[in-house]
Amino acid sequence: MLAAAQAACAAQDHPGGCLYVLATPIGNLADMGLRALHLLHTADLLACEDTRHSQSLLRNYGIDKPANAWLAVHQHNEASAAEQVIVRLQQGQRVVYLSDAGTPAISDPGARLVALVQAAGLKVSPIPGASSITALLSVSGCTGDASFVFAGFLPSKALERQTAIQAMAQEARAQVFLEAPHRIEAVANDLAALGERALSVGRELTKQFEEVAVMRADAFSAWLSASAQRSKGEYALVLHPLAAAEAGLGEAERVLDLLLAELPTKSAVRLAAQISGAPRNALYALALQKKPDAQASGED
Repeated sequence: MLAAAQAACAAQDHPGGCLYVLATPIGNLADMGLRALHLLHTADLLACEDTRHSQSLLRNYGIDKPANAWLAVHQHNEASAAEQVIVRLQQGQRVVYLSDAGTPAISDPGARLVALVQAAGLKVSPIPGASSITALLSVSGCTGDASFVFAGFLPSKALERQTAIQAMAQEARAQVFLEAPHRIEAVANDLAALGERALSVGRELTKQFEEVAVMRADAFSAWLSASAQRSKGEYALVLHPLAAAEAGLGEAERVLDLLLAELPTKSAVRLAAQISGAPRNALYALALQKKPDAQASGED
């Protein structure tokens, strides 16, 4: 794989003095990209969430770096370690940052490091790869013509989590979130309050015992209980968007359709909300389903 990576990147320029934020596999080792392998092999410094974990990961690809090529950068030392990264970048070195699995700075350490490097006037470049968020969204079947919201991890405290789920019930757009195995049963119990709302569940994505299922939110607890193994492993979940009728739009949708035919999207949504009293965010999500190019084009 290293030979293929070097061949694929031979004509590409990956300059020094740049922080490369690199995604690693979330389970399946074959998901490592060729450009990622090339940079891991040629980096002067590997900054990572857990050096022991990352050293073990790289050995799977035949990469073995010396001790002085490693720097631990995790949630407890991110600000102070960033100073060392900045010094190395100012020396013209090529620095790669990787978290334990998936894309750094997305519910993982890395965001503060990136912000500090950028504040120092230095370059940051993404090296994309595996992500449980986009992996599950791609097989949820519910976001082709609509936007979505990323909610990260729900609160760990029961009352705060239940409040968050109540707020999710009012959000018309699809919502993707993550959960750890030791909390998944409690989360499933709380999600039952959402009743018939469709839920896509991704367990152990890309791994040997991967499961992907779509069900009603109030059926999730029973699905978990059907197999003892289901309470183990990492979860990504997508709460599907509300249909217009579920969102209580009814007449508001008819008004919105009339306004969209004559006005830019944001103006139509604003007026439809004023006329009907329907929630503006629900109308905006519905408008983007009807005119999916509006957001990308910046139409207002």
